[in-house]
Amino acid sequence: MIILLLLIGTALSAQPPGFNYDEAKVPKYTLPDPLVMADGTPVKDETMWRKQRRPEILGLFAEQVYGHTPKTRLKLRTETLEIDKGSHGGLATRKQVRVWFGPAADAPFMDLLIYLPNGVKGRVPAFLGLNFGGNHTTQPDTEIRVTKSWVRSKVNNFQASEKDRGAEASLWPIDMILKRGYAVITAYYGDIEPDFDDGYKNGVQPLFYKPGQTRPEANEWGSLGEWAWGLSRALDVLEKEKAIDSSKVVLHGHSRLGKAALWAGAQDERFAIVISNDSGEGGAALARRRFGETTARINTSFPHWFDGNFKQYNDKEDSMPVDQHMLLALIAPRPLYVNSAVEDAWADPRGEFLGALGADPVYRLLGMPGLLVNEHPAVEKPSLDGTIGYHIRNGKHDVTSYDWTQWMNFADRHFKK
Repeated sequence: MIILLLLIGTALSAQPPGFNYDEAKVPKYTLPDPLVMADGTPVKDETMWRKQRRPEILGLFAEQVYGHTPKTRLKLRTETLEIDKGSHGGLATRKQVRVWFGPAADAPFMDLLIYLPNGVKGRVPAFLGLNFGGNHTTQPDTEIRVTKSWVRSKVNNFQASEKDRGAEASLWPIDMILKRGYAVITAYYGDIEPDFDDGYKNGVQPLFYKPGQTRPEANEWGSLGEWAWGLSRALDVLEKEKAIDSSKVVLHGHSRLGKAALWAGAQDERFAIVISNDSGEGGAALARRRFGETTARINTSFPHWFDGNFKQYNDKEDSMPVDQHMLLALIAPRPLYVNSAVEDAWADPRGEFLGALGADPVYRLLGMPGLLVNEHPAVEKPSLDGTIGYHIRNGKHDVTSYDWTQWMNFADRHFKK
């Protein structure tokens, strides 16, 4: 533990000033008990969790944090744009599938980039996650379509270009994943909703407005909710993909997309395993610790991510009816994996571990082993054997081949039982 804290301290000078990075200065706090109803009634068994407490917690996160997801079901329309059965030197079949959100000819859409391992008998398990820069950034392959959606880069006036091709390839070690027998599916998060405060005029948000409505109500979803919704729509499509075992889809996400993955996994129990990588505040890390990024900071820097109600908890985390361990508990009894990085103090690695530990009692109630360690593991000494897995690795806020190796090892343990 001492070594871990010293290592985390080496990264603090790179973080914004005015925030706490000293474990000794973490305030005293009391976490809400995920196994006690809001009226104080203890949750005694699995039935009570399933029928009462779980819906209560889910409703609190929808009302107070991420916003309610619309119940309206859009009719998806798909088109296979391209198939290459000899991708990656014959290792994979690459497919590009366009998914329109609604029947209208001008409906917004996202493009799915799908890699299926060749030479594998039967339906294969899969990893699904959103990417930050467009599908073309995940690999240098010139056949991958360049996104036409808004991108974060200012270089080309927020438009993607060939210069971006393969820029995020280190986050997507496709060959390594395919050789382990997994399919890989990704989509660009900006296809679903652009990541800036545009007043919710673009993306899928306007598809769900009531007549005369121009922006979401205080308890309606923000961008994180939209990205989570898009992940579930991707799974809708994968359920019809004959080569993929849709009962074994691993949902993963990094940073803000890790937050979206957790919210998607909490709402949609079809996802078999959920993985949070460096998701920090609003993801796996406990808000009440006020370590690194805080509720006030995230709501100020990214006012479009959460619902309007969440802003009332700026600098008032103790008044929240939930904290992030309860979000992680909503994944139960399905396998959950949380991981952190030593140099990523902004995301509060210890807070992420404590979030996972706080979800453990729910897994135990449901008869699952939960998290098998009580203390923060040593660096690159992963805990993989429980239903909740965790590791912290050397390095910065990133996705690395080390992370992918642990994720696949964890998935193997559960899918091969």
